[in-house]
Amino acid sequence: MLETFLEPFAYDFFVKAVVVATLAGALCGLVGVYVILRGMSYIGHGLSHAIFGGFAASSVIGVSYVLGAGIWGFASALAINRVSRSHRIGADAAIGVITTASFALGVALLTVFGNRGPSFDAALFGSILGISSTDVWTLVAVSVLTVGVVASRYRALLFATFDPEVADVSGVRVARTDALLMLVLSLAILSTLSVIGVTLVAATLVIPAVVARMLTHRFATMLWLSTAIGAVCGLVGMNLSYHLDVPSGTTIVLTGASLFVVVLTLTGVGRLGRTQTRSGTPAVL
Repeated sequence: MLETFLEPFAYDFFVKAVVVATLAGALCGLVGVYVILRGMSYIGHGLSHAIFGGFAASSVIGVSYVLGAGIWGFASALAINRVSRSHRIGADAAIGVITTASFALGVALLTVFGNRGPSFDAALFGSILGISSTDVWTLVAVSVLTVGVVASRYRALLFATFDPEVADVSGVRVARTDALLMLVLSLAILSTLSVIGVTLVAATLVIPAVVARMLTHRFATMLWLSTAIGAVCGLVGMNLSYHLDVPSGTTIVLTGASLFVVVLTLTGVGRLGRTQTRSGTPAVL
């Protein structure tokens, strides 16, 4: 069994793909903790579709895909956060309206003007074996940036996530903290699209964080545990992708989903319910 697992590592292209998939999984696992604790699990799915709108727009006007889609995704994330913080419209509704409109615009632009950038299928489903050196270094840079932001703004992010009103009164610049988190989130999604694709990136954000939340009540432990789970899913999923000859994004997500079922079975459904206080705030302080 070990020989079967190690067999594809004899190929240089696979080693590169595994490193990228593992790093992408770890990055999504880290950012995903903040996503689920803010009750915005759908935002990964939504932002990936919004970024697709930026992908189409950058193709039409002839600018860099990374630049165009990145700016578009960040603007969409800020809009979602601002609208949902107004308390007049829920986060799920804000995500649904803004991101579906962006995705529809992207499809319309590609239909009318055609695609002059990366392939449509690669954007939707990922193409890790065709990933460029620029994509790799972009993923590395975003990962380093994310770790730096989480480490340097740990308390502010924690406070703004659990109780933004009290955080604001206590001197935390919640709007700036939210904007910083939305920037990191949009960059994380953008940098992993080439690995996982638009259709599955949401699952890589949510599943590791949910599994970690089922295993611990401590926020700091949840961060590193979710990161580790995401990395393992990337490693194992990439190996399964090689042996089963299916897209890497699919096997990475299925690996995470299988782990979720196992943990849910072992810990019991009640454990997930007990991570909520009466007010609905996760008890992981």
